[in-house]
Amino acid sequence: MSDKHYSFFEGVEKYFEKAAPMTNLPEGLLEQIKGCNSVYRMKFPVRMDGDIKVIEAYRVQHSNHRSPTKGGIRYSLGVNQDEVMALAALMTYKCAVVDVPFGGAKGGVKINPRDYTEAQLETITRRYATELVRKNFIGPGLDVPAPDYGTGPREMAWIMDTYATLKNGEIDAAGCVTGKPVGQNGIVGRTEATGRGVYYGIREACSFEADMADLGLTAGIKGKTMVIQGLGNVGSYTGTISQDEGGAKIIGIAEYEGSIHKEDGIDIHELLKFRKETGSIMGFPGSTALPHRGSALELECDILVPAALENQINGENAHNIKAKIIAEAANGPVTPEAEAILLKKGCLIIPDMYVNAGGVTVSYFEWLKNLSHMRFGRMQKRFDSNRYDLLVNLVLQMTGKDLSTSERKLLTSGADELDLVRSGLEETMVNAYAGIRDTWKGNDKIEDLRTAAFVYAINKIGSDYQALGIWP
Repeated sequence: MSDKHYSFFEGVEKYFEKAAPMTNLPEGLLEQIKGCNSVYRMKFPVRMDGDIKVIEAYRVQHSNHRSPTKGGIRYSLGVNQDEVMALAALMTYKCAVVDVPFGGAKGGVKINPRDYTEAQLETITRRYATELVRKNFIGPGLDVPAPDYGTGPREMAWIMDTYATLKNGEIDAAGCVTGKPVGQNGIVGRTEATGRGVYYGIREACSFEADMADLGLTAGIKGKTMVIQGLGNVGSYTGTISQDEGGAKIIGIAEYEGSIHKEDGIDIHELLKFRKETGSIMGFPGSTALPHRGSALELECDILVPAALENQINGENAHNIKAKIIAEAANGPVTPEAEAILLKKGCLIIPDMYVNAGGVTVSYFEWLKNLSHMRFGRMQKRFDSNRYDLLVNLVLQMTGKDLSTSERKLLTSGADELDLVRSGLEETMVNAYAGIRDTWKGNDKIEDLRTAAFVYAINKIGSDYQALGIWP
Protein backbone atom coordinates (compact mmCIF):
# COMPACT_ATOMS: atom_id res chain seq x y z
CA MET A 1 0.00 0.00 0.00
CA SER A 2 1.49 3.36 -1.00
CA ASP A 3 1.62 6.62 0.94
CA LYS A 4 -1.35 7.91 -1.05
CA HIS A 5 -3.73 5.21 0.16
CA TYR A 6 -3.52 5.14 3.93
CA SER A 7 -3.96 7.71 6.65
CA PHE A 8 -1.65 8.89 9.43
CA PHE A 9 -3.43 6.68 11.98
CA GLU A 10 -3.27 3.69 9.63
CA GLY A 11 0.47 4.35 9.31
CA VAL A 12 0.87 4.18 13.09
CA GLU A 13 -1.17 0.95 13.09
CA LYS A 14 1.12 -0.53 10.42
CA TYR A 15 4.14 0.11 12.65
CA PHE A 16 2.25 -1.48 15.57
CA GLU A 17 1.31 -4.52 13.51
CA LYS A 18 4.91 -4.99 12.43
CA ALA A 19 6.06 -5.10 16.06
CA ALA A 20 3.12 -6.93 17.66
CA PRO A 21 4.11 -10.52 16.63
CA MET A 22 7.44 -10.06 18.42
CA THR A 23 5.82 -9.39 21.81
CA ASN A 24 4.12 -12.75 22.47
CA LEU A 25 1.09 -10.97 23.94
CA PRO A 26 -2.42 -12.40 23.41
CA GLU A 27 -4.19 -11.25 20.25
CA GLY A 28 -7.11 -9.75 22.14
CA LEU A 29 -4.81 -7.71 24.38
CA LEU A 30 -2.91 -6.41 21.35
CA GLU A 31 -6.21 -5.27 19.83
CA GLN A 32 -7.05 -3.45 23.06
CA ILE A 33 -3.67 -1.69 23.12
CA LYS A 34 -3.85 -0.71 19.44
CA GLY A 35 -7.29 0.90 19.35
CA CYS A 36 -8.41 4.32 20.63
CA ASN A 37 -10.52 4.11 23.77
CA SER A 38 -12.41 7.42 23.49
CA VAL A 39 -12.90 9.94 20.69
CA TYR A 40 -14.67 13.22 21.47
CA ARG A 41 -15.56 15.26 18.39
CA MET A 42 -17.20 18.58 19.15
CA LYS A 43 -18.53 21.67 17.44
CA PHE A 44 -19.18 24.79 19.47
CA PRO A 45 -20.25 28.34 18.61
CA VAL A 46 -18.26 31.46 19.50
CA ARG A 47 -19.28 35.06 18.94
CA MET A 48 -16.80 37.12 16.91
CA ASP A 49 -17.27 40.67 15.66
CA GLY A 50 -21.03 40.40 16.06
CA ASP A 51 -21.21 37.12 14.14
CA ILE A 52 -21.32 33.45 15.18
CA LYS A 53 -18.51 31.11 14.10
CA VAL A 54 -18.73 27.35 14.61
CA ILE A 55 -15.45 25.74 15.66
CA GLU A 56 -14.60 22.07 15.06
CA ALA A 57 -12.40 20.42 17.70
CA TYR A 58 -11.31 17.04 19.09
CA ARG A 59 -9.94 15.28 22.13
CA VAL A 60 -8.88 11.63 21.86
CA GLN A 61 -7.86 9.33 24.70
CA HIS A 62 -6.03 6.42 23.13
CA SER A 63 -5.28 4.34 26.21
CA ASN A 64 -6.37 4.49 29.84
CA HIS A 65 -4.09 1.69 31.06
CA ARG A 66 -2.59 4.42 33.23
CA SER A 67 -4.22 7.59 34.48
CA PRO A 68 -4.24 10.40 33.73
CA THR A 69 -3.93 10.42 29.97
CA LYS A 70 -1.53 13.00 28.50
CA GLY A 71 -1.10 14.80 25.20
CA GLY A 72 -0.87 18.18 23.53
CA ILE A 73 -3.47 20.39 21.88
CA ARG A 74 -2.72 21.69 18.39
CA TYR A 75 -4.33 24.56 16.50
CA SER A 76 -4.21 23.94 12.77
CA LEU A 77 -6.47 23.84 9.72
CA GLY A 78 -5.06 20.36 9.14
CA VAL A 79 -6.64 19.00 12.32
CA ASN A 80 -8.96 16.03 11.73
CA GLN A 81 -10.05 12.98 13.66
CA ASP A 82 -7.55 10.65 12.01
CA GLU A 83 -4.60 12.92 12.81
CA VAL A 84 -5.61 13.36 16.45
CA MET A 85 -6.12 9.60 16.86
CA ALA A 86 -2.66 8.92 15.40
CA LEU A 87 -0.98 11.46 17.66
CA ALA A 88 -2.82 10.10 20.70
CA ALA A 89 -1.62 6.58 19.87
CA LEU A 90 1.96 7.77 19.52
CA MET A 91 1.65 9.43 22.94
CA THR A 92 0.70 6.11 24.53
CA TYR A 93 3.82 4.41 23.19
CA LYS A 94 5.98 7.46 23.85
CA CYS A 95 5.00 7.59 27.52
CA ALA A 96 5.69 3.86 27.89
CA VAL A 97 9.13 4.13 26.26
CA VAL A 98 10.33 6.89 28.63
CA ASP A 99 8.62 5.46 31.74
CA VAL A 100 6.22 8.36 32.20
CA PRO A 101 3.12 6.97 33.97
CA PHE A 102 0.45 8.35 31.62
CA GLY A 103 -1.86 6.96 28.98
CA GLY A 104 -1.80 8.65 25.57
CA ALA A 105 -4.15 11.43 24.47
CA LYS A 106 -4.23 14.32 22.01
CA GLY A 107 -6.39 17.31 21.18
CA GLY A 108 -6.91 19.59 18.22
CA VAL A 109 -8.85 22.69 17.23
CA LYS A 110 -9.38 23.20 13.50
CA ILE A 111 -8.31 26.83 13.10
CA ASN A 112 -5.37 28.81 11.80
CA PRO A 113 -4.34 30.84 14.87
CA ARG A 114 -2.88 33.53 12.60
CA ASP A 115 -6.41 34.36 11.42
CA TYR A 116 -7.55 35.46 14.88
CA THR A 117 -6.75 38.22 17.34
CA GLU A 118 -5.45 37.38 20.81
CA ALA A 119 -8.86 38.11 22.29
CA GLN A 120 -10.56 35.80 19.78
CA LEU A 121 -8.04 33.02 20.47
CA GLU A 122 -8.72 33.37 24.17
CA THR A 123 -12.46 33.03 23.55
CA ILE A 124 -11.94 29.89 21.44
CA THR A 125 -9.50 28.36 23.94
CA ARG A 126 -11.71 28.97 26.97
CA ARG A 127 -14.74 27.60 25.11
CA TYR A 128 -12.82 24.48 24.13
CA ALA A 129 -11.64 24.02 27.73
CA THR A 130 -15.23 24.37 28.95
CA GLU A 131 -16.32 21.59 26.60
CA LEU A 132 -13.55 19.34 27.94
CA VAL A 133 -14.59 20.02 31.53
CA ARG A 134 -18.24 19.25 30.74
CA LYS A 135 -17.35 15.82 29.37
CA ASN A 136 -14.67 14.98 31.98
CA PHE A 137 -11.94 15.07 29.33
CA ILE A 138 -9.61 17.21 31.45
CA GLY A 139 -8.34 17.14 35.03
CA PRO A 140 -5.12 16.43 36.96
CA GLY A 141 -6.23 12.85 37.52
CA LEU A 142 -8.15 12.37 34.27
CA ASP A 143 -6.52 13.93 31.21
CA VAL A 144 -3.74 16.53 31.18
CA PRO A 145 -3.24 18.54 27.95
CA ALA A 146 -0.07 20.41 26.95
CA PRO A 147 1.09 22.71 24.11
CA ASP A 148 1.53 21.42 20.58
CA TYR A 149 1.69 22.90 17.09
CA GLY A 150 0.06 26.36 17.12
CA THR A 151 -0.29 26.60 20.90
CA GLY A 152 1.97 27.61 23.78
CA PRO A 153 2.15 28.73 27.43
CA ARG A 154 -0.45 31.45 26.85
CA GLU A 155 -3.14 29.00 25.75
CA MET A 156 -2.26 26.63 28.59
CA ALA A 157 -2.69 29.46 31.12
CA TRP A 158 -6.15 30.21 29.69
CA ILE A 159 -7.11 26.54 29.97
CA MET A 160 -5.86 26.31 33.57
CA ASP A 161 -7.78 29.43 34.56
CA THR A 162 -10.96 28.17 32.93
CA TYR A 163 -10.64 24.80 34.66
CA ALA A 164 -9.93 26.40 38.06
CA THR A 165 -12.94 28.70 37.63
CA LEU A 166 -15.29 25.81 36.81
CA LYS A 167 -13.76 23.55 39.48
CA ASN A 168 -13.64 26.10 42.28
CA GLY A 169 -11.72 24.87 45.31
CA GLU A 170 -9.92 21.95 43.61
CA ILE A 171 -6.53 22.11 45.28
CA ASP A 172 -4.66 20.43 42.40
CA ALA A 173 -6.28 22.52 39.64
CA ALA A 174 -2.89 23.74 38.37
CA GLY A 175 -2.08 20.14 37.40
CA CYS A 176 -4.91 20.01 34.84
CA VAL A 177 -2.53 21.16 32.09
CA THR A 178 1.24 21.46 31.58
CA GLY A 179 3.41 23.79 29.53
CA LYS A 180 2.14 26.80 31.50
CA PRO A 181 4.15 30.02 31.96
CA VAL A 182 6.77 29.61 34.69
CA GLY A 183 5.12 32.37 36.73
CA GLN A 184 1.78 30.56 36.55
CA ASN A 185 2.68 27.15 37.97
CA GLY A 186 4.88 26.15 35.04
CA ILE A 187 8.38 24.69 35.25
CA VAL A 188 11.76 26.03 34.19
CA GLY A 189 13.14 24.15 31.18
CA ARG A 190 9.80 23.16 29.62
CA THR A 191 10.22 25.42 26.57
CA GLU A 192 13.50 23.80 25.53
CA ALA A 193 12.52 20.30 26.66
CA THR A 194 11.61 18.64 23.35
CA GLY A 195 14.62 20.07 21.51
CA ARG A 196 16.96 19.17 24.35
CA GLY A 197 15.51 15.67 24.42
CA VAL A 198 16.16 15.35 20.67
CA TYR A 199 19.78 16.31 21.30
CA TYR A 200 20.17 13.74 24.09
CA GLY A 201 18.58 11.09 21.87
CA ILE A 202 20.92 11.81 18.96
CA ARG A 203 23.89 11.90 21.30
CA GLU A 204 23.01 8.48 22.71
CA ALA A 205 22.51 6.93 19.28
CA CYS A 206 25.88 8.29 18.16
CA SER A 207 27.68 7.03 21.26
CA PHE A 208 27.81 3.37 20.19
CA GLU A 209 30.91 2.71 18.10
CA ALA A 210 29.61 -0.48 16.49
CA ASP A 211 26.37 1.18 15.34
CA MET A 212 28.22 4.18 13.92
CA ALA A 213 30.76 1.92 12.20
CA ASP A 214 27.87 0.24 10.37
CA LEU A 215 27.03 3.70 8.97
CA GLY A 216 30.63 4.53 8.10
CA LEU A 217 30.82 7.07 10.92
CA THR A 218 32.87 7.51 14.08
CA ALA A 219 31.27 7.58 17.50
CA GLY A 220 30.10 10.87 19.00
CA ILE A 221 28.08 13.81 17.71
CA LYS A 222 30.97 16.29 17.53
CA GLY A 223 31.81 17.33 13.98
CA LYS A 224 28.89 15.54 12.38
CA THR A 225 26.96 17.50 9.75
CA MET A 226 23.29 18.18 10.45
CA VAL A 227 20.31 19.43 8.46
CA ILE A 228 17.16 20.65 10.22
CA GLN A 229 13.70 20.96 8.71
CA GLY A 230 11.56 23.38 10.70
CA LEU A 231 13.00 26.18 12.81
CA GLY A 232 10.17 26.43 15.31
CA ASN A 233 10.55 25.68 18.99
CA VAL A 234 11.78 22.10 18.59
CA GLY A 235 14.04 22.66 15.59
CA SER A 236 15.66 25.81 16.94
CA TYR A 237 16.48 24.29 20.34
CA THR A 238 17.70 21.07 18.74
CA GLY A 239 20.00 23.13 16.53
CA THR A 240 21.37 25.47 19.20
CA ILE A 241 21.97 22.72 21.76
CA SER A 242 23.49 20.30 19.20
CA GLN A 243 25.78 23.10 18.07
CA ASP A 244 26.71 24.55 21.48
CA GLU A 245 26.90 21.40 23.61
CA GLY A 246 27.49 18.67 21.05
CA GLY A 247 29.74 20.35 18.52
CA ALA A 248 27.56 19.38 15.54
CA LYS A 249 27.88 21.42 12.33
CA ILE A 250 24.54 22.64 10.94
CA ILE A 251 24.86 22.87 7.15
CA GLY A 252 21.25 23.17 6.01
CA ILE A 253 17.92 24.56 7.15
CA ALA A 254 14.46 24.12 5.61
CA GLU A 255 11.64 26.45 6.59
CA TYR A 256 8.24 27.52 5.29
CA GLU A 257 9.78 30.25 3.16
CA GLY A 258 12.51 28.09 1.62
CA SER A 259 15.78 26.20 2.20
CA ILE A 260 19.38 27.33 2.64
CA HIS A 261 22.74 25.55 2.58
CA LYS A 262 26.10 26.61 4.03
CA GLU A 263 28.79 23.97 3.82
CA ASP A 264 31.09 25.53 6.43
CA GLY A 265 28.29 25.68 8.99
CA ILE A 266 25.38 27.89 10.02
CA ASP A 267 25.47 29.60 13.41
CA ILE A 268 21.91 28.92 14.56
CA HIS A 269 21.95 31.82 17.03
CA GLU A 270 22.83 34.23 14.24
CA LEU A 271 20.27 32.68 11.89
CA LEU A 272 17.48 33.01 14.47
CA LYS A 273 18.47 36.64 15.02
CA PHE A 274 18.52 37.25 11.25
CA ARG A 275 15.09 35.66 10.80
CA LYS A 276 13.62 37.72 13.62
CA GLU A 277 14.89 40.89 11.96
CA THR A 278 13.96 40.03 8.36
CA GLY A 279 11.10 37.55 8.75
CA SER A 280 12.91 34.92 6.68
CA ILE A 281 15.93 32.61 6.65
CA MET A 282 16.46 33.42 2.96
CA GLY A 283 19.38 35.69 2.30
CA PHE A 284 21.29 34.67 5.42
CA PRO A 285 24.90 35.88 4.88
CA GLY A 286 27.12 33.25 3.34
CA SER A 287 24.31 30.79 2.61
CA THR A 288 23.08 29.46 -0.72
CA ALA A 289 19.36 29.41 -1.52
CA LEU A 290 18.11 25.98 -2.61
CA PRO A 291 15.47 25.43 -5.35
CA HIS A 292 12.55 24.69 -3.05
CA ARG A 293 11.88 24.31 0.67
CA GLY A 294 12.12 20.52 0.53
CA SER A 295 15.57 20.62 -1.07
CA ALA A 296 17.42 20.73 2.26
CA LEU A 297 16.02 17.31 3.12
CA GLU A 298 18.00 15.88 0.22
CA LEU A 299 21.36 17.39 1.18
CA GLU A 300 24.22 15.00 1.87
CA CYS A 301 24.69 14.99 5.66
CA ASP A 302 25.30 12.76 8.64
CA ILE A 303 22.13 13.66 10.58
CA LEU A 304 18.76 14.86 9.27
CA VAL A 305 16.29 16.29 11.79
CA PRO A 306 12.75 16.66 10.41
CA ALA A 307 11.13 18.95 13.01
CA ALA A 308 8.05 20.13 11.12
CA LEU A 309 4.87 18.11 10.48
CA GLU A 310 4.02 14.50 9.64
CA ASN A 311 4.64 12.73 6.29
CA GLN A 312 7.48 15.04 5.19
CA ILE A 313 9.62 12.11 4.03
CA ASN A 314 7.48 9.83 1.89
CA GLY A 315 7.56 7.46 -1.03
CA GLU A 316 8.16 10.32 -3.48
CA ASN A 317 11.32 11.79 -1.95
CA ALA A 318 12.78 8.95 0.18
CA HIS A 319 15.02 7.77 -2.67
CA ASN A 320 16.70 11.19 -2.67
CA ILE A 321 17.47 11.27 1.06
CA LYS A 322 21.23 11.00 1.65
CA ALA A 323 21.38 11.33 5.45
CA LYS A 324 22.87 8.43 7.38
CA ILE A 325 20.84 9.15 10.53
CA ILE A 326 17.31 10.57 10.73
CA ALA A 327 16.11 11.86 14.11
CA GLU A 328 12.33 12.28 14.04
CA ALA A 329 11.91 15.48 16.05
CA ALA A 330 8.39 15.87 14.58
CA ASN A 331 5.58 13.35 15.00
CA GLY A 332 5.35 10.92 12.08
CA PRO A 333 7.64 12.71 9.61
CA VAL A 334 8.61 9.45 7.86
CA THR A 335 5.88 7.33 6.28
CA PRO A 336 6.06 3.50 6.41
CA GLU A 337 6.75 3.34 2.67
CA ALA A 338 9.60 5.85 3.01
CA GLU A 339 11.00 3.98 6.00
CA ALA A 340 11.21 0.74 4.00
CA ILE A 341 13.22 2.57 1.32
CA LEU A 342 15.51 4.23 3.85
CA LEU A 343 16.19 1.05 5.80
CA LYS A 344 17.25 -0.70 2.60
CA LYS A 345 19.73 2.14 2.10
CA GLY A 346 21.16 1.46 5.56
CA CYS A 347 19.80 4.60 7.23
CA LEU A 348 19.45 4.65 11.03
CA ILE A 349 16.06 6.15 11.97
CA ILE A 350 15.70 7.30 15.56
CA PRO A 351 11.90 7.12 15.99
CA ASP A 352 9.68 9.98 17.09
CA MET A 353 8.13 8.00 19.93
CA TYR A 354 11.53 8.11 21.62
CA VAL A 355 13.54 11.04 20.36
CA ASN A 356 10.88 13.77 20.75
CA ALA A 357 9.72 12.53 24.16
CA GLY A 358 11.52 15.34 26.01
CA GLY A 359 8.37 17.45 26.04
CA VAL A 360 6.17 14.88 27.76
CA THR A 361 8.98 13.98 30.15
CA VAL A 362 9.35 17.54 31.43
CA SER A 363 5.56 17.92 31.39
CA TYR A 364 5.56 14.99 33.80
CA PHE A 365 7.98 16.88 36.03
CA GLU A 366 5.71 19.94 35.87
CA TRP A 367 2.68 17.82 36.80
CA LEU A 368 4.57 16.39 39.78
CA LYS A 369 5.54 19.93 40.82
CA ASN A 370 1.91 21.03 40.64
CA LEU A 371 0.73 18.08 42.74
CA SER A 372 3.45 18.64 45.36
CA HIS A 373 2.83 22.42 45.39
CA MET A 374 6.56 23.11 45.62
CA ARG A 375 9.30 23.89 43.12
CA PHE A 376 12.15 21.44 42.67
CA GLY A 377 15.30 22.31 44.60
CA ARG A 378 13.63 24.42 47.26
CA MET A 379 14.26 21.98 50.10
CA GLN A 380 17.82 20.87 49.35
CA LYS A 381 19.63 23.52 47.28
CA ARG A 382 21.06 25.55 50.18
CA PHE A 383 21.78 22.44 52.24
CA ASP A 384 23.79 20.93 49.37
CA SER A 385 25.56 24.24 48.68
CA ASN A 386 26.62 24.66 52.30
CA ARG A 387 27.84 21.08 52.52
CA TYR A 388 29.84 21.42 49.27
CA ASP A 389 31.35 24.65 50.61
CA LEU A 390 32.55 22.91 53.78
CA LEU A 391 34.03 20.07 51.73
CA VAL A 392 35.85 22.46 49.37
CA ASN A 393 37.27 24.41 52.33
CA LEU A 394 38.54 21.18 53.88
CA VAL A 395 40.23 20.08 50.64
CA LEU A 396 41.82 23.51 50.16
CA GLN A 397 43.17 23.49 53.71
CA MET A 398 44.70 20.06 53.14
CA THR A 399 46.27 20.99 49.80
CA GLY A 400 47.18 24.61 50.51
CA LYS A 401 45.66 25.67 47.19
CA ASP A 402 43.07 28.34 46.40
CA LEU A 403 40.21 28.79 43.92
CA SER A 404 38.88 31.72 41.96
CA THR A 405 35.41 33.02 42.78
CA SER A 406 33.96 31.43 39.66
CA GLU A 407 35.64 28.07 40.35
CA ARG A 408 34.36 28.05 43.92
CA LYS A 409 30.84 28.90 42.77
CA LEU A 410 30.92 26.07 40.23
CA LEU A 411 31.97 23.53 42.86
CA THR A 412 29.69 24.64 45.68
CA SER A 413 26.43 25.59 43.98
CA GLY A 414 23.43 23.43 44.84
CA ALA A 415 21.13 22.27 42.06
CA ASP A 416 18.25 24.60 41.18
CA GLU A 417 15.09 23.67 39.29
CA LEU A 418 16.63 23.96 35.82
CA ASP A 419 19.59 21.77 36.81
CA LEU A 420 17.27 19.10 38.17
CA VAL A 421 14.95 19.22 35.17
CA ARG A 422 17.82 18.86 32.72
CA SER A 423 19.38 16.08 34.77
CA GLY A 424 16.07 14.21 34.98
CA LEU A 425 15.51 14.58 31.25
CA GLU A 426 19.01 13.36 30.42
CA GLU A 427 18.62 10.36 32.73
CA THR A 428 15.28 9.52 31.12
CA MET A 429 16.58 9.72 27.54
CA VAL A 430 19.75 7.74 28.30
CA ASN A 431 17.85 4.92 30.03
CA ALA A 432 15.13 4.80 27.37
CA TYR A 433 17.62 4.49 24.53
CA ALA A 434 19.44 1.72 26.38
CA GLY A 435 16.14 -0.19 26.73
CA ILE A 436 15.24 0.26 23.05
CA ARG A 437 18.71 -0.70 21.83
CA ASP A 438 18.83 -3.78 24.07
CA THR A 439 15.47 -4.85 22.61
CA TRP A 440 16.83 -4.25 19.10
CA LYS A 441 20.07 -6.14 19.57
CA GLY A 442 18.49 -8.90 21.66
CA ASN A 443 16.06 -10.10 19.00
CA ASP A 444 17.27 -11.24 15.58
CA LYS A 445 13.82 -10.61 14.10
CA ILE A 446 13.96 -6.87 14.89
CA GLU A 447 15.70 -4.98 12.11
CA ASP A 448 15.28 -1.35 13.12
CA LEU A 449 14.97 1.02 16.07
CA ARG A 450 11.31 1.90 15.49
CA THR A 451 10.18 -1.71 15.66
CA ALA A 452 12.35 -2.15 18.76
CA ALA A 453 10.74 0.91 20.35
CA PHE A 454 7.25 -0.40 19.61
CA VAL A 455 8.09 -3.84 21.02
CA TYR A 456 9.62 -2.20 24.10
CA ALA A 457 6.53 0.01 24.60
CA ILE A 458 3.92 -2.68 23.89
CA ASN A 459 5.53 -5.08 26.34
CA LYS A 460 5.47 -2.41 29.05
CA ILE A 461 1.80 -1.66 28.44
CA GLY A 462 1.07 -5.39 28.42
CA SER A 463 2.77 -5.67 31.82
CA ASP A 464 0.42 -2.99 33.16
CA TYR A 465 -2.59 -5.00 31.99
CA GLN A 466 -1.07 -8.14 33.48
CA ALA A 467 -0.69 -6.36 36.83
CA LEU A 468 -4.41 -5.52 36.64
CA GLY A 469 -5.23 -9.18 36.15
CA ILE A 470 -6.46 -8.69 32.55
CA TRP A 471 -4.36 -11.66 31.42
CA PRO A 472 -2.37 -14.30 33.32
